Amino acid sequence: MKPMNKLCLIAASLLMLGTGSAMAANIAPVKANNVVLVHGSWADGSSWSEVITRLQAAGLHVTAVQNPLTSVANDVAATQRVLDQQDGPTVLVGHSYAGTVVSEAGVDPKVSSLVYVAARAPDAGEDFVALSGKYPTMPVRAGTEEHDGYVSLKQDAFLKYFASDVPHDKAMELFAVQQPIAKTLFGERTTAAAWHTKPSWYAVSSLDQTINPDLERFLAKRMGATTIELPSSHLSLVSHSKEIADLILEASGRQP
Repeated sequence: MKPMNKLCLIAASLLMLGTGSAMAANIAPVKANNVVLVHGSWADGSSWSEVITRLQAAGLHVTAVQNPLTSVANDVAATQRVLDQQDGPTVLVGHSYAGTVVSEAGVDPKVSSLVYVAARAPDAGEDFVALSGKYPTMPVRAGTEEHDGYVSLKQDAFLKYFASDVPHDKAMELFAVQQPIAKTLFGERTTAAAWHTKPSWYAVSSLDQTINPDLERFLAKRMGATTIELPSSHLSLVSHSKEIADLILEASGRQP
């Protein structure tokens, strides 16, 4: 082999080693008939209602997990129980905090692809609080309140910062069903990061006032995700349900 060819081969090998996660994330998705949706903090499974109807109309079998939001382990267990009931390849989708859950539960062999919606996406064992601390704190945090070890959002913060582009009546409905989170939840760590080995998609909310949009962009780039950006609040799954459903359809190996 000529010296120049050897150098090219070495350079190519180093590039592959440095971008392994991105390469794995960009593998074409297996066609999936199942979708499992995992809600985030200060929400329940009904937050997916408008996405669910669109996916069902496209012929997909859809299940929304009801997370207890008491610990990462408990939320992963709730998600795993739903995954165990699926009959084949499954797209696993997480909004907000649930990105932590799908990163852990997504190692399940039934999971064919991952979709993150304005979501956390920690690496295995990563201190995500420290990572997010590198970005400006978003205003929603000023509207939290604690009762008996659980944290919820006050109405003003929910409407103004969490669901700012959701119609008022719908936002009030979502506020009424919000599920408080254990105050220790955000500080817990995962043991796996499925996005290293599973094709991944990410929807950034550019107007997000709950998770910093620049943090979302960093996470999407780090995992090598197929990424869209929406001019949305944190609740893009409500205010931009068509775009989110289309992204999930793409991850299921179907055309929107």
